[in-house]
Amino acid sequence: MTLSERQPSDIVVDILWSGISTGTEKLLYEGRMPSFPGMGYPLVPGYEAVGIVSDAPEGAGRKVGDMVFVPGARCYEGVNGLFGASASQVQVCSSRTYRVPDALGEQGVLLALAATAHHAIAIGGARAPELVIGHGVLGRLIARIIVALGHPAPVVWEANPQRRAGDHPYQVIAPDSDGNAGYRAILDASGDHEILDKVIPHLAQNGIITLAGFYHLPLSFVFPPAFMREAQFRIAAQFKPENVVEVLRLIDSGTLSLDGLITHRMAAADAPRAYEIAFGDPDCLKMVLNWRSVS
Repeated sequence: MTLSERQPSDIVVDILWSGISTGTEKLLYEGRMPSFPGMGYPLVPGYEAVGIVSDAPEGAGRKVGDMVFVPGARCYEGVNGLFGASASQVQVCSSRTYRVPDALGEQGVLLALAATAHHAIAIGGARAPELVIGHGVLGRLIARIIVALGHPAPVVWEANPQRRAGDHPYQVIAPDSDGNAGYRAILDASGDHEILDKVIPHLAQNGIITLAGFYHLPLSFVFPPAFMREAQFRIAAQFKPENVVEVLRLIDSGTLSLDGLITHRMAAADAPRAYEIAFGDPDCLKMVLNWRSVS
């Protein structure tokens, strides 16, 4: 694979680690991903990569040796770059990268999800979520960031008993065990297109439901329960640069930990097997590919 013609503001990054997304990448893998610009095979996936700058023009704001987070790159000849960061080397406009502390290491791949979580919490100045649905990596980051920002710890719903296990600074419960019908702010990170009818009965009057998952099928709901509550709905999409900056600040301050979220690691050469595990093993929260052995 050949890198495309380099632009004056581009830096070259040698990727050390990249993460596998069990949201958008899984939908793509299974053929269920809605059409987006850059889709179509052959393609390079990935928007969760960390690497070392190996070449940078003067004035780029990055220097050789910097560790950076790369949320995607479209830099390949004859190959679609749907996000495009899962590669041994990328070139990308320096302004699209984020300088990260060397000590963050492989955990830097979690910045995309952490920033997405922060965006979902902060969007529109909404009330901090009191109920979070889903205890995958995104749901865990949402709950951790809520606590890190000084808000009361949320309740988290998780249907899979394996993912309810562990010691957390918030309560994780089975959805059918929750009798609370007064949540003022609910945030869904499950991606379940049938979630609305499950959560609206738990919503307070004028409560807000934020949809932070990625839903490949249409969402619908029974109208009368939502009508009686005058329910409000909000959609959280892609994170903004300020969300990455704020997450890095929380990490640096020690109020946000990324520990325990990366559960599986494999060499990039074993990517086919790594994708199978990431998409099929419920014990796998986040799979990281190690690119350091790729020449």
